Amino acid sequence: MTVTGTAAAKKVRPRVREDVRLDAVDREILRILAADARTPNNVLAAQAGVAPSTCLMRVRRLQDAGVIRGFHAELAPEALGRPLQAIVSVRLQAHARARIGSFSQRFAALPGVLNVFFLGGVNDFQIHLAAKSPDDLRDFVVKNLSASRDVATTETNLIFEHIVGTALA
Repeated sequence: MTVTGTAAAKKVRPRVREDVRLDAVDREILRILAADARTPNNVLAAQAGVAPSTCLMRVRRLQDAGVIRGFHAELAPEALGRPLQAIVSVRLQAHARARIGSFSQRFAALPGVLNVFFLGGVNDFQIHLAAKSPDDLRDFVVKNLSASRDVATTETNLIFEHIVGTALA
């Protein structure tokens, strides 16, 4: 579970500027921050092999360009009373496709939703959520998705384990 602030967590992520160029130092800064976003600038600079002022300038440039989208606290949903996680695949009815863009924000605002993925393929969305119990999960799907005339089908998959990849670092 990642917390980015109540307003920021529900917004569509900005696109990366097309003119952004990353060199080896930028990539090293990103690798270090991906491993530990709390790395102090002086330590980050030393590990990346640049002066602290240069490092700070590069981090700000990477933020302004949309390469760094934020710094997050990863929370344990189970510690917050939501031990059950699931991915719910959603396919919309044909008549709802004209408004498909509005569904991402609508789904993201629902209680317990951690992430919403807008997909190409058989399903239109995948909703990653944390629930208090199996009954809470069932109620979420029935009340917020299955009861909607805009939703054609849902498929719920329980998450047994979540392993964070490091491929981008």
